[in-house]
Amino acid sequence: MVKLQGEGLYLAALERRDCRKLSEDAEHDFANPAEPLRVGHSVEKSDEWFDEIQKRLREKTAVELGIFLDDGTVIGDVALQDIDFANRSCSVGMGIAKIENRGKGYGGRALRLIVEYGFFEMGMERISADTLDANVSARKSLERLGFALEGCERKAAYFGGKKRDRLRFGLLAEEYAG
Repeated sequence: MVKLQGEGLYLAALERRDCRKLSEDAEHDFANPAEPLRVGHSVEKSDEWFDEIQKRLREKTAVELGIFLDDGTVIGDVALQDIDFANRSCSVGMGIAKIENRGKGYGGRALRLIVEYGFFEMGMERISADTLDANVSARKSLERLGFALEGCERKAAYFGGKKRDRLRFGLLAEEYAG
């Protein structure tokens, strides 16, 4: 079982109860929107999410871990997904459920841990990430780790009452400074 220790937090496998907790805790930040509003979180949906995580793990197409504070409280999830072992590439995604836990550096530290796992343990040579232009926090976290803006899909998503650009970032193993 993978457990990655960081400063004040660790990454570990999500259990069904963790997926339920994250679904219950999910909050949309209307002042600082990061992703489209998802309403109607339910136990059934969180159970489906857990089952999808297990399926992707068996198929070796994703590694999705919970973000836990040192006291064991689950606050989010982070994943290497779309894993392509032939081309040694994947993408990364991350989310923090409660607004009160955002902006405290947890996401950035979790992102660093999973990127290092991808490069140093899984042998990935390229990790990409997509985010909407409105998600300034994600952009800053990616840039701090060395991700470079590689492109922009103009007006790719309807979000918050208007069309938003989707930004594509990439990081190569040889560029990663750690």
